[in-house]
Formats: sequence, C-alpha cells, structure tokens
Amino acid sequence: MNTISISTELKSHFLRLYQIALSDENFSHLEMQLLYKFAAERAISKSELDAILIGYAGEIVIPETIEKRIEYLYDFALMIWADELITNDEEIALKKYIRKFEFLEENVEELCDYLLESAKQQKTKEAIRIELKG
Repeated sequence: MNTISISTELKSHFLRLYQIALSDENFSHLEMQLLYKFAAERAISKSELDAILIGYAGEIVIPETIEKRIEYLYDFALMIWADELITNDEEIALKKYIRKFEFLEENVEELCDYLLESAKQQKTKEAIRIELKG
C-alpha cells in the first residue's frame, strides 16, 4: 500500500496523535510504540507513518461519524496514558480535540474524564462504543 491510498482523515488522525504525544514535552518511546501499533492496526507501515509525520502538508479533516470521532479521541487518550502520566498540557490538548470534533461544550469535561479513565483501565474500543451507546 502506498501513502497516496491512505485517506486524508487517517493522515490527519496520526498527525493529531503525534501532536498529543508531543504536548507534554516528554515524548517517550512508549508513545512512539503506540503510534506504530495504531498504524499497524490500520495496515499502515512504519515507513508510511514516518512519511505522514514528516511530510504531510495536506488538509486536516475531522472524522464524519460520531463513532469514528470517539474512536480517534480514545486513541488520543491511550496515547496520553502510554507513559502512565497525564499532564495538564495533555488534558488541555484532549479537550481541544473534543471541541474540534464538535462535541457540545457542556460534555467536554465529562467526555475527557471518561476517555482518560477508560485508557487507564485499558478498555477496548468496542467496550467504549457499547458504553457510550447505552
């Protein structure tokens, strides 16, 4: 698979994940491993991910479906929790993306807390979907 076939939405997602990882000024090897794991889950090679992180200058888009938005936000929470430390800067960044993904302001704090707590508990994305639909 070449980089051209990777959607703009997915490229945007990985750039945001990278920004989250950098937000606490302590970019750990655990965060990079998680980035590569997320890429592998989506059939993106290490070299393709590197190319996205280094050279993507296209449009940044947000996911269209609520399910995809939650999935991507949960990836952010997992990235934040990768080093088992949540900094104020990381929490601010997650809230910024929750807002950017067009969630209502009155739900931002609660969704942020829920996603971070779920990351600490290592919940699956499927469990998150079920809980949020219920």
